[in-house]
Amino acid sequence: MEKLAIEGGKPVRNKPFPKRTPFGEKEIRQVTEAIKSQNLFAPSGKKVKEFEEEFAKKYGVKYAVASTSGTAAIHIAIAGLNPDPGSEIITAPVTDFGTIAGILFQGCIPIFADWKENTFNMDPDDIERKITKKTVAIIVVHLFGNPCDMDKIMKIAKKYKLPVIEDCSQAYFTPYKEKLVGTIGDIGCFSMQQSKHLTAGEGGLTITNNKKYAERMALFRDKGWSRRKWGPRAYLFLGLNYRPTELTGAVGLAQLEKVEKVVKKRNKLGDYLTKLIKDIPGILPAPVVSGGKHSYWLYPFKIMDFPPKKFVKALNAEGIHAGLGYTGKPIYLCSEALRKKKTFGNSGYPFNSQYYGRKIEYKEGLCPVAEKELKRISIIGINENFEKEDIESYARAIKKVAGNL
Repeated sequence: MEKLAIEGGKPVRNKPFPKRTPFGEKEIRQVTEAIKSQNLFAPSGKKVKEFEEEFAKKYGVKYAVASTSGTAAIHIAIAGLNPDPGSEIITAPVTDFGTIAGILFQGCIPIFADWKENTFNMDPDDIERKITKKTVAIIVVHLFGNPCDMDKIMKIAKKYKLPVIEDCSQAYFTPYKEKLVGTIGDIGCFSMQQSKHLTAGEGGLTITNNKKYAERMALFRDKGWSRRKWGPRAYLFLGLNYRPTELTGAVGLAQLEKVEKVVKKRNKLGDYLTKLIKDIPGILPAPVVSGGKHSYWLYPFKIMDFPPKKFVKALNAEGIHAGLGYTGKPIYLCSEALRKKKTFGNSGYPFNSQYYGRKIEYKEGLCPVAEKELKRISIIGINENFEKEDIESYARAIKKVAGNL
């Protein structure tokens, strides 16, 4: 057995891995066109409208609403449902705060459904256990690019007549049983942040086939403003300014031409890594839901039989940039807005509002599976510029560290 680099041995990898280069001449051309138009204001421009139409067409849905971020995309979706304050919305325990922010800003209460063991995704059975008379929606998170078990989730949603929002920020063009995630629930949400499969640096997309939702989401993004051609202004309800600029639309259009190839390449690379490490004792490769494909925004694997910190430290010494624990803790333990109710001034709203009337605490033990597994999940990055030899470096390093430990 080769000596570990952390103990003075030769590292598996000495050269850097390929950097991601998401932007090129097509983006430059589209942005140049937008700037030359002398109008970067989306309501009177062409690029954002075209991007929305093309995105909807590729996903086979009727409506797409572009916005300023993935956080905005989810907030728009929740506002599209128009829930009453004090309503509960069930979502995932491991996610970015962008999934949660819109729930709180609409005066609603996040309820967290635990993971199903060894899936790194929401457990449909726990979703059902968490449903109460106050539940108005479910937000599923397709974490890392692996689809949730949507058959079971949609069956539960139909049983209780609950709309489903899909957070696809890490799961562009990701198939699940002949459908793309984002089109299975009532509303699909996407982030265009720099690290995502389709990126404009920042930006968001919300898609649906429901005309009522689409109209309300588009208005909410524009301060509730019904833009008439003449007459006094009409702001129909409380909304925010989540309008993207024409620059976002321009980059999005160029990205839309290549994103499916990006996802296919990552799927091929990630599946290859799984093939190489699946027989290493003590390691659980990235899980993939039955009937689905993984788009590998990140590649997660579970360290089953080794000290996780020691394993990741040794892996880094081998020239592999690996992290431990992803977010470190579930979102309800690392957000002061949840744990300590630091929301609107000192009010504690919406948790102590008259509309809710219950006491809720976010503390350890709320989602025991997620809390336990996060401590053993290592994540490594894959991008579309990687080749087989780069993936083989990952596999050799993981095998070497596992063999020595």
